[in-house]
Order: sequence, then structure tokens, then C-alpha cells
Amino acid sequence: MSVANTSQHLQRLKQARLVVDEREGQFIRYHLADPAVRRLWLELREVADHRLPEVDLALNAYRPRRYVFQIISINELQEKMNRDEVFLLDVRPAIEFQAGHLPKAVSIPLGELEQRLNELPADKLIVAYCRGPFCEIADQALELLSERGWEVARLEEGVAEWNMAGNMILEGSHG
Repeated sequence: MSVANTSQHLQRLKQARLVVDEREGQFIRYHLADPAVRRLWLELREVADHRLPEVDLALNAYRPRRYVFQIISINELQEKMNRDEVFLLDVRPAIEFQAGHLPKAVSIPLGELEQRLNELPADKLIVAYCRGPFCEIADQALELLSERGWEVARLEEGVAEWNMAGNMILEGSHG
């Protein structure tokens, strides 16, 4: 989306009191006005996913590698994390990682991944996540990693779904 288009959308969301803004120097940072807005978005998305077949068709077109990689559930991920069997990779932009991420996640944004492959363990399942099921960044990362010989899986859920499942999210630059 263009900056102008994004700005218009944010202004409409602000007028509807779904987001609030904070000025930081020359930048304006927007965030959800209330945790209920996140719940509303996730519920609307779930209803659309179950009631509108067009959503699945659009998602298949947007994420053509959607069914190529192993999917791991939140519960499976937690079990594997407890047994130290996975390396959890957050491939979103660094600013999103700093705003909130899963515990034990390591931030390597997609654009930096190829240059930072040496930071990945060879002996663990690499589980990548991004913004949730409507985000293809993790698919792109998994494609690169699987081509280079890593065993990979995708966490379909993002930070919002993780948190809504009752799990803690962390803020800052450390996982």
C-alpha cells in the first residue's frame, strides 16, 4: 500500500476509535486502542475463514507455498521449546519484533536472513513465524532455509494469536 493510502486507513481507524496514535518526534506510532480490538479482529477473521470460501481461495493465491511446509501448533511448539528441540525464528521487521514477540524467539528479518544463516543451528528444527496466517514472510524464509538443507516448520499463528491463547509476549530486542 502507498503511504497515502495507509495514512487514510489509519485515520479512519482512529476516527472509529480502534487505534490511538502517539507522536515520537517526526513519527506517529499507531497501536490498537484496546485489547478488545485485537479480539474483535481475530473473531472477525475466524468467522470469515469459516463462512466465506473466498477467503481460503484468496489466501491460497496470496500464499502459494501455504501447504508446502510442515505446520506446527502453538502447543507442539511449546512442548518442543521445553525440550530444546527447536530454534524459533521471527522473520518480521525488527521494529515489529521489538514491539512484541514470542519468548525465546530470535529476530532475523527476512531481508537479513541469507546473510545471517551462520546464526542458525544445524541440529534443530527451525520454526519460523511472522504476522499470522495471512502473512507470507515466514513462507519465504522457510523456502530459503529448506533449499539450504534445514529442517523447517511454520507456526501459522502470529503474536496476536499467541497472546490470545493466553501466552506471554515479550517486548524489546531480546528473545
